[in-house]
Amino acid sequence: MRFTDTLATRLYFEDQGFGPALLLVHGHPFDHTMWQPQIDRFSLTHRVIAPDLRGYGITPLGAETEVIGLGDFAEDLTDLLDALEIDDCVVAGLSMGGQIAMEFVRRHPGRVRGLVLADTFPAAETEDGRKARNAMADRLLREGMRGYADEVLDRMVAPYNTHAAPHIHRMMCATDPVAAAAALRGRAERPDYRETLRALTVPALVVVGRDDTYTPVADAEEMHALLPHSTLTVVERAAHLPNLERPEEFDAALDAFLRSLVRPR
Repeated sequence: MRFTDTLATRLYFEDQGFGPALLLVHGHPFDHTMWQPQIDRFSLTHRVIAPDLRGYGITPLGAETEVIGLGDFAEDLTDLLDALEIDDCVVAGLSMGGQIAMEFVRRHPGRVRGLVLADTFPAAETEDGRKARNAMADRLLREGMRGYADEVLDRMVAPYNTHAAPHIHRMMCATDPVAAAAALRGRAERPDYRETLRALTVPALVVVGRDDTYTPVADAEEMHALLPHSTLTVVERAAHLPNLERPEEFDAALDAFLRSLVRPR
């Protein structure tokens, strides 16, 4: 892995392949290896950038903070693209990564050639949701990650996709609970991105696992309806991480989308 220093931390990232840039933004509480099938596949045709977000994987949290907002993550990505001299890219995010992608395009619309939103949702958090995220943050600080990982594994990955479960469980258990708690508190205060999606002028791909209970198909359909130029793909027999549960189906949708963005010579 390579690294670059941002204002807040030393950001570690994979940088594989050549061609148009594809930025992959992982979800919570994972790291860049949740994208390994896509890194392997799309680095044959694209320059794939896959960072460990601040406090996840091997990227340190940096200055200790109780809250990491989606804007903090988005500016880390901006610093990364600047360091790599990448002017624009396709941004793909899953779950929390999708919300970071929405924040990134809200702040820097000119740097996004295409937007991929997987198993995520654009609405601001509800009052009950804020309380639940803050309560979970408190719990992670008290207990660490393993109990949480054990409880949510069957929602992250469908029980019939046992091949993907060990990797997902390892990522969750390895995450720094201080960073995970800070990110949960930040997501509790996120803005509503629906107007950002309505105003988007570049093409978008919305992907969701058919059996995702965190961000169900109805959420994906809402995003698809909001986006002026979008395609919706529902991945059958997958839950919250279709890129790992059903990589061939996920990659086929992403490949078709990326091919549609190729600029004529």
